[in-house]
Amino acid sequence: MQKLKAANLYRSELIPVSGKLVERYNKCLLKLGFTETKLKKFSIDGVGWSPEVAEEKKDDNYLCNGPSNPHGIIISPLQNRKPVYSPYHSFDRDMMQLIFKSYSKKINDITRDSAVIIDFDQKIDTFYEPLDVLKYDEITINFHLMDNLYHQQREQFQLIEKFKTNHNFIDEELQAQILESAKTYGDLRGRDLDLPNLKFQSGSFYTKAFGGVYVLRDFIKTIVVFEDMTSYKEAIKDTVHDVLMYHVSHPELVEKLRDHIIIECNLEDIVSTSKYERIKRYEFAQVLTDTQHPINDILSDTMLFKSYLNKIDIKSRKQVMSVELYLEKLERSNAYKLEDMVDKQMYFALHQPHSSLSVQHQDLIWKLLVNIAPKDVLFLYWYDKEQFYKSYDTWDESFRDWVIKTISNNI
Repeated sequence: MQKLKAANLYRSELIPVSGKLVERYNKCLLKLGFTETKLKKFSIDGVGWSPEVAEEKKDDNYLCNGPSNPHGIIISPLQNRKPVYSPYHSFDRDMMQLIFKSYSKKINDITRDSAVIIDFDQKIDTFYEPLDVLKYDEITINFHLMDNLYHQQREQFQLIEKFKTNHNFIDEELQAQILESAKTYGDLRGRDLDLPNLKFQSGSFYTKAFGGVYVLRDFIKTIVVFEDMTSYKEAIKDTVHDVLMYHVSHPELVEKLRDHIIIECNLEDIVSTSKYERIKRYEFAQVLTDTQHPINDILSDTMLFKSYLNKIDIKSRKQVMSVELYLEKLERSNAYKLEDMVDKQMYFALHQPHSSLSVQHQDLIWKLLVNIAPKDVLFLYWYDKEQFYKSYDTWDESFRDWVIKTISNNI
């Protein structure tokens, strides 16, 4: 990952945490029912998730009390507008943007000496079966302050009101209580610590629950797509919910998404785009073996590309160039069938969200498409960084150089 870090492509916007902030973070973890981190230094993203703490706990979802109860921690105003690097839901960053848009000034004040604990309440205590994810609807975002600061403020107000009543100002025990509260929590009288809950409508979304599930319910009919085959096989036993269910590997899923005007693919248009070139080069890299030149050079240099294209076996050559071969033959005759000539996965990778979709829906569908056919390294990086990093570990060193250059040139 060193090359990715050097290119600022590996979690480059994390916020460093040390000193007093570690103490506050641990208090929040304890309040949520988790164990403290033993780390003295680590970093966090927009929702308060830390890759170092996740590694320490051997749990990427350590901020969740079960799949139906995710949480967040705000210990710094710098978390505003920061990425969410390991989102449990596709809308996690949207919820954090709503929080800071609504309460940024209050958060700036609170995090001077305290922290905000976030409870994303879906009104679901726990999941029992895969289609329980259909219960997601309106999410209530609740807030709790470290050390119950809001309640300590209420108590200070009560003590002060009591102090003002009758001759209580001479009560030494009451004076001591007020002083002790002020020493421990500061003077809370002039601070606005009230964070009323917020409502967030989930709509269509992705969740990590049950191994990864897409719920597309803003279209002709609700479609549920599973990444995990075991969860899919469990879900299809359901006879209650009227939804369409697929595993992400099912070829008929792409056809259904086209029928429901969720995705589209015009080969004649896309073949002239940089997206097509990236996918073609990715496909080419997968069939190259025992090369005399680095993969990066072969994919970047036009002459080397053509040279090696002519050196690979004819079957592989047809696979890499299948789209262009199909379009070329189609100009001469309509007798040729796409499914007979174009590699299925390559064809799937060339799809895009339908132009009629909202930006929010397009982001979700892009994430689904790069999971169906992860052949565009740029879009995989943009829409599913976790999967990108896993794939990166398996790639040839020189191919990694090409990937880093490709992404860097498009950011």
